[in-house]
Amino acid sequence: MNTPIVIIGGGQSGLVAARHVRDSGLYPLVLEAGDHPTGSWADYYDSLTVFSPARYSALDGVPFPGTPDHYPHRDEVVAYLERFATSLDDVEIRTGTRVESVESNGHEFVVHTAEGIALPASGVVAASGSYSNPYEPPIPGRERFTGELLHVAAYREPTKYAGQRIVVVGGGNSAIQVAHELTEHAHVTLATLEPLRFLPQIHEGHDVHYWTHVTGFDLLPPEWLTRIVSGPLVSDDGVYGAAYASGELERRPMFERFDDDGVTWTDGTHEHLDTVILATGYLPNLGYLRDLGALDGNDLPLHTGGISTTHPGLVYLGLEFQRSFASNTLRGVSADAEYVIPPLVAYSTGARALVGG
Repeated sequence: MNTPIVIIGGGQSGLVAARHVRDSGLYPLVLEAGDHPTGSWADYYDSLTVFSPARYSALDGVPFPGTPDHYPHRDEVVAYLERFATSLDDVEIRTGTRVESVESNGHEFVVHTAEGIALPASGVVAASGSYSNPYEPPIPGRERFTGELLHVAAYREPTKYAGQRIVVVGGGNSAIQVAHELTEHAHVTLATLEPLRFLPQIHEGHDVHYWTHVTGFDLLPPEWLTRIVSGPLVSDDGVYGAAYASGELERRPMFERFDDDGVTWTDGTHEHLDTVILATGYLPNLGYLRDLGALDGNDLPLHTGGISTTHPGLVYLGLEFQRSFASNTLRGVSADAEYVIPPLVAYSTGARALVGG
């Protein structure tokens, strides 16, 4: 058997990569740290629904079940990814296999797992996502706070917080969704750096993803997007914007610091809190590439459009804004795979030998 292309991560990005590598005639080997090839979806909070309708949430070759315009629940996505993995019946997927490091001999790679196994690889796809690497900003005084402090990655459902005073930090979709469902059980305040910005989910009778598709917005490069989209947008079906306008969903500018039993706001007032939930995003989980020299000083990948600029034969999938607004989403990963897998295949099949490599 030929040396495989090793795909690190068995979620949506890794599974799509496996299909593209397989269809190119090469042998993909998927390594997934979890027990199932579904990535992080099963670990999201209980009420999560996908922001894109089912018609825009399907991966290569496997339609998403249900009515095309419904918004799939978390558990539907988990079941769908399991079905997608099953469709790759000739692809080896090793679950419960965590990658610790990757090394290179100049032409090929060796992937080392936590179990002490060394796997040769003719190429590597880093598709390990970011969910297991939540970002927690350095807020002054956090070590003094005696209440519960958690990232939204650890949040599941609202009833356990009944009667509490809670601050949710963040102005994106997860922050607003979690804060809104908590308001039925607790006193909740949103703390954000900027005012909230709502993006109507339905525009002129179509979901916004219809418009991002037909207008080509999903194809705009990150360099342009940073000038167009200045800060987080909240996908709103009308519920969240109305709750904010009515005062049901309270928002204040980000607090200055933690205190022993709460926070101090920018106007100098102190508020006692039971819980603070950080919905402050995630960073790529790529520590296994640190010793390879493929990351910058902040452990971010050095790449162009998902193709490593440090190591031929190494590509990425599932990075936020990797190539477009949709890059780290169900609807965007297939297009990115179509971009990064062909050069990876060319390298792995010996293209470099033609010029003496």
